[in-house]
Amino acid sequence: MKSGILLLFFLISFMGYAGLKPTKQPIDYVDVFTGTSNSRWMLGPYASVPYGMVELGPDNQASGWMGGYEYSLMNVSGFSHIHAWTMSGLRVMPAIQDFTKDDGAPDRPYRGASAGYHSRIDKATEKALPGYYSCYLYDAGCKAELTATTRCGFHKYTFDKTVEARIILSLLFPAEDQAEITDAKIVMVNDSLVEGYANTIVPSTKNQEYKLHFSIQFSKPFKSMGGWVNDSIIENTTLISGSGDVAAFVNYTTQAGEPVMLKVGLSLVDLDGARRNLETELGGFQWDFNKVVCAAHKQWNDLLSRIRVEGRENDKKKFYTNLYRSFAKQTWNDVDGRYCDPFEEIRQLPKGQDIYGGDAFWNTYWNFNTILSLIAPGIMNNWVSTQLELFKHTGWTNNGPTGLEHTRVMGVTHEIALMVSAWQKGIRNYDTNLLWGAVKHNATEQGKKLDKTGNVGMEWLDIYNKLGYVPYDISRRSSRTLDYSFTDFCTAQLAKETGKPDDYSFFIKRSDNWKNQFNPDVKWQMPRDSKGNWKTDNNIFSGELWSEGNAWQYSFYVPHDIPGVVKLMGKELFNQRLEEGFQKSEKFLFAAHALDRVQSKISEYYINQGNEVNLQASYLFNYSGKPWLTQKYTRAILNSYYGDTPYHGWEGDEDEGQMGGWFVITAMGLFEMNGGVTANSIVDLTAPLFSKITITLDPKYHKGKSFVIISENNTPENVYIQSATLNGKPLQKSWIFFADIVNGGTLKYVLGNKPNINWGGR
Repeated sequence: MKSGILLLFFLISFMGYAGLKPTKQPIDYVDVFTGTSNSRWMLGPYASVPYGMVELGPDNQASGWMGGYEYSLMNVSGFSHIHAWTMSGLRVMPAIQDFTKDDGAPDRPYRGASAGYHSRIDKATEKALPGYYSCYLYDAGCKAELTATTRCGFHKYTFDKTVEARIILSLLFPAEDQAEITDAKIVMVNDSLVEGYANTIVPSTKNQEYKLHFSIQFSKPFKSMGGWVNDSIIENTTLISGSGDVAAFVNYTTQAGEPVMLKVGLSLVDLDGARRNLETELGGFQWDFNKVVCAAHKQWNDLLSRIRVEGRENDKKKFYTNLYRSFAKQTWNDVDGRYCDPFEEIRQLPKGQDIYGGDAFWNTYWNFNTILSLIAPGIMNNWVSTQLELFKHTGWTNNGPTGLEHTRVMGVTHEIALMVSAWQKGIRNYDTNLLWGAVKHNATEQGKKLDKTGNVGMEWLDIYNKLGYVPYDISRRSSRTLDYSFTDFCTAQLAKETGKPDDYSFFIKRSDNWKNQFNPDVKWQMPRDSKGNWKTDNNIFSGELWSEGNAWQYSFYVPHDIPGVVKLMGKELFNQRLEEGFQKSEKFLFAAHALDRVQSKISEYYINQGNEVNLQASYLFNYSGKPWLTQKYTRAILNSYYGDTPYHGWEGDEDEGQMGGWFVITAMGLFEMNGGVTANSIVDLTAPLFSKITITLDPKYHKGKSFVIISENNTPENVYIQSATLNGKPLQKSWIFFADIVNGGTLKYVLGNKPNINWGGR
């Protein structure tokens, strides 16, 4: 009976894609192909669950920047399990072609063995939704279907006819950050079980090393196993081992219409962990593929349903797709709580706790802090616990613990903002004394390179302390001054609220260091050298000395003191510059692709929604006396920068959900300029995208049951707030407290098509 109910749920979900389902659920609006023709390794139509270690899906490109899946290519090289920042692992591919050990160039059509074992796909058959992917592999003569749990992948390959087939298990294959296999072993345990490991290093990161263990169960016995190590092909063996290009294949005589299924358990700890993950997460499903799809489907729908929006159908599609993308980071511990720390030591978590990793927290305080604290405070709590685990065993927290290794990504410590924000919002299921120790240590100890792992802390803290800024002739990054001063502000707020007045005074004073790099003559942030001289040939549009941005953008980048920026620049000049920037950027959809990477040629770029430095820009008018321009430009960005097709999703670097997270909070009309790191966190307001938004709050962390946002006269033209009430009382200012939301209640707007310049003053 239970199996029948789950199967029915699976079928009903798919009916929604055919237009047959009368009432759509949030998950039915998610389009996992959105943006996948402008995607990086971490973004694709992968089968996964929220924060899954396994993101199982198709690869079809060569290695390098934006490698992985490209929607416009009509082929698949294989289906790999790990799509995390700088990390990849274990690719599976069925094949019936003449034997070859090469996957072939992804842009070359099928022409026998010389083209490799990759397969063209029938694009019309390519389907995906959260937790599921499928396509028809034309050259492999089979339908491929994939689903996943947190730590396991589940493959289903249904061949058209009786044929000799191979299932290829590859350990080295193209990825965005190309891996090297230093040691690997693939063992045939019996004719239905293959196990092994791959010790992997990633040269581009200088410090990323991990050992991926796998246990693979097959639904039917295979005839034999073979494989290769570099150029040596091995047949009829039970063991493949070596370094470099290491792979195995198992041989079948398939029956027409009979599926060959694989259940794959993974672990970064050991082989016992991979086996235990497999048995715990997939053992109860037997070989019922649809049950696993339904379970993943339910996980996603339960999460997405914590925010219910009412409005235009296309806006719902964009909203839930972006909300889905906001949960793309990874869980790295096994089901028993064990994990491998940055020194490759096996550690044990307390029961019920998980440890996370992923791409950098660079400026995530502008999106993830709000989303997680509102609808997933348990995940936010685990993020703090993750950082405290790292601190306890390595002495440092980390801005981007990919695979739990310390990294120097972006060279900042914005994990501190998340940790402080969680504490301020009452999300405190961890050692709060250890929290202060970790935060203060980051703010007072010189950053360095740790043995056996990567860089930690603030690299130029000693010079910053001495000079009050970070000189460009030493660091080559003037943006460090601004990032360090913001972290000082975060540290000061935690000191203040935990009863440490001396620490508060020290750090709040140091948080003003951003002013030491503000040139009063030209009223721009400007690089200074170690002798205090301003850079004489400075160009405000050059990104040479700034992290993925330019001086124009960074001059507005002081999240903890926007009133101070307005004062130093002057309100009139502040607004003039900002308005000019938005006006000139609109035709470029508010994106500046040259700044996604290191800018080699100076171009006149202003607003860049496609990178994290500028995500606050449209909200700055709330601080300069023109909140109606915040309303105008937040809506303009939602409409033009964000799309709903594979070719137009995000006009920039989506970074494991950063761009998606901004859409979600802005569509709700909520934004935390300083990431919510103060005791009475202020939430900036703008006109919501929807006529009604209902946020279901978590009773474990919040007092209220729900917070409802209603917008009367909500049409595409009516983007301006005419009036507002909070719990029935008139609201004249363009902000509320975070506590107003989590205590529950109703925020109600009346919208119109012309600005009300008398509403929203600070």
